[in-house]
Amino acid sequence: MATTKTKTTLQQKLPCETENLEQIIESLLAVRNNILQAEADYPGFDHIHPGHRKSARNLLHYLAFRLHDIRELQLNLSEWGLSSLGRAERKVQATLDTVLHVLHKLAGKDWSPTEKPPACYREGRRMLEENTAALLGDFPSGRRVRIMVTMPTEAADDYRLVYELLESGMNCARVNCAHDDPGTWLKIIQNIRRAEDAFGRRCKILMDLGGPKLRTGPLEPGPSVAKVRPRRNAIGELLEPARVWFYPEEKQGPMPAGAAACLPVPGDWLAQCEVDDQILLTDARGATRRLKIEETTPEGCWATTKKTVYFVPGTLLALKPKKRKVKNKIARLVGDLPRREPYLLLQKGDLLLLTQSDRPGRNAGYDEAGNVIHPASIGCSIPEVLNDVQVGEPIWFDDGKIGGIIEKKEKDKVHVRIAQARPGGERLRSEKGINLPDTNLRLPALTKEDLEDLKFVAQHADMVGLSFANTAADVEDLLKNLRKLREDHPAIVLKIETRRGFDNLPAMLLTALQSPVSGVMIARGDLAIECGFGRLAEVQEQILWICEAAHVPAIWATQVLEGLAKEGFPSRAEVTDAAMGQRAECIMLNKGEHITDATRALDDILRRMQDHQTKKRSLLRKLHLSEKFFAK
Repeated sequence: MATTKTKTTLQQKLPCETENLEQIIESLLAVRNNILQAEADYPGFDHIHPGHRKSARNLLHYLAFRLHDIRELQLNLSEWGLSSLGRAERKVQATLDTVLHVLHKLAGKDWSPTEKPPACYREGRRMLEENTAALLGDFPSGRRVRIMVTMPTEAADDYRLVYELLESGMNCARVNCAHDDPGTWLKIIQNIRRAEDAFGRRCKILMDLGGPKLRTGPLEPGPSVAKVRPRRNAIGELLEPARVWFYPEEKQGPMPAGAAACLPVPGDWLAQCEVDDQILLTDARGATRRLKIEETTPEGCWATTKKTVYFVPGTLLALKPKKRKVKNKIARLVGDLPRREPYLLLQKGDLLLLTQSDRPGRNAGYDEAGNVIHPASIGCSIPEVLNDVQVGEPIWFDDGKIGGIIEKKEKDKVHVRIAQARPGGERLRSEKGINLPDTNLRLPALTKEDLEDLKFVAQHADMVGLSFANTAADVEDLLKNLRKLREDHPAIVLKIETRRGFDNLPAMLLTALQSPVSGVMIARGDLAIECGFGRLAEVQEQILWICEAAHVPAIWATQVLEGLAKEGFPSRAEVTDAAMGQRAECIMLNKGEHITDATRALDDILRRMQDHQTKKRSLLRKLHLSEKFFAK
């Protein structure tokens, strides 16, 4: 037992004033006892895969460890120059035991733990690296973090695209089963395997099941109308007239390049048209318009307009020839015109009926005084979810662009009061996502379509992604169905994209550890809506911590370098976000016209960042700024 004199002498020798050593030891021992008790109380180790039982023990330790607010204890440990426990994820007990051993030495005591930790320092790192290699493939040359790329439909027929993606740094390919079909998926996979052979290295394939994605239902078709608008500058000056292609109704073909609209007319009327003739009409808005014929061909004629024109079926066209007579001056637009994509225009304060009916939705109706006759309405892709919503719960549409509150429930519909929409209104179209973050949805993660797709996935994929994983039962259901299809089934990846999925992540991970290989994808798109954009940064951090504690690789996904992939130019924030993804084991890029450039750029960012950061640990490589300063 250290004497007061010993403690006083020790503290006097330290350069700064520190907290009482005995109190720190007592606090830390209490934390240690709690984590060991959590392990002893867990009944499910027999179900864990033998290779992952140490990881399951460490995960339980971490969860119990984080029941404590240890911020003050961290400060006290730092004052003694010891580990502040801020990077204990992979080896919780080993970290506590090491710090306790040093603290007891400082206090003049002997202390040795009787319980062996499940993972020591290097062992925790080794287990995570081995699990990562099993899921995502071997370490890329010169880079720790893998790159996953979502395959576009074009990858089925464009082998060169797949080849260039592997050449640019892609390590894993993602096929989204919510799009395309098994025939297309197979062609994509065949191109990936062919490119593998060309490079002599493996590219793991993840196939995402579609899952029970809530979407808006169909809408009543929009009007048949062709809008023709000339190009103007910022102050409204004409830059270029709009070009319209008129063709005989019996000879419809593809739209010629540069045509703002292709309009069918009677062939005998069109045969009279000559260059410099004019076409007069009253458009769908009652505006008088004039077009000039610029060119005629056997297939049709080109006309131009300097003003915006709305054409609809049946619009009357009057031919005004130049210095000659014609037999038929009047013609009528015939045939169908493209229907405009329908949408609901919703403003803050509007009422929207979300229905269980499969009838197309419609906009609100108004009388002559502007009073609402009937509110806007739209269906839901999974009607039964409306049975689970409760009055007062929030609802979001179209990636959070429109927000509302459930105001009333009826037998076959719910009343939604729009609470968030930009000034002037927001457009809601069919097939847009619906999020119910506070609703306890009684939906299985596997739909009938998923179970059918799983037959293909089990035979061709290295990994299967469980979309909208919400509970441990969802994970168990996936494993059960995979075992029926193949004993050596693909690895599983839990896609965390709902608040329930985040809340239940520890239980789902412990279930996933029944599988030989598993991982987690942080699907930040839906997750941001479900948890709130302001909380996303906190949530994604916590997912990374918990995955590391379970030695399970994490995939950082959604909108990484999206501006670069789609438009060819990244934002500064995108580059920073990509660099932050260094703390995951893999970063996923979505498809886009410039996806090869985005893959190459991400490869460069990751190679630069890995000398500075690995997981949460900052690496102190020689700093060039210091070198330049002292060289002066």
